[in-house]
Amino acid sequence: QVQLVESGGRLVQAGGSLRLSCAASGPTFSTYAMSWFRQAPAKEREFVAAISGIGGSTAYADSVKGRFTISRDNAKNTVYLQMNSLKPEDTAVYYCAADRLWGRIVGMDYWGKGTLVTVSS
Repeated sequence: QVQLVESGGRLVQAGGSLRLSCAASGPTFSTYAMSWFRQAPAKEREFVAAISGIGGSTAYADSVKGRFTISRDNAKNTVYLQMNSLKPEDTAVYYCAADRLWGRIVGMDYWGKGTLVTVSS
């Protein structure tokens, strides 16, 4: 069982930056691909970014490419999402997810409870 706890969400002005963190429990963190998803009000949850178990591969949604960076520290069992040049449309609850398979974005093994990011214009 893996437990995921997100943090770092807050109100930020458009153009600003924010770093989200997701702390994972358990000794097998490095065996999981980690992803960030987000869900805006009245919208479906969408994929944002993913990173492979040892961090050698990353993937991004087109909407965040060039602005967001996903990274991980396996020694700290933590994955990060650095968000720059934030836009009001980035406002959402951001969720961390873990999966044993790289490339999967549905049916994830574990989910966190989310952290709210609000970008004001």
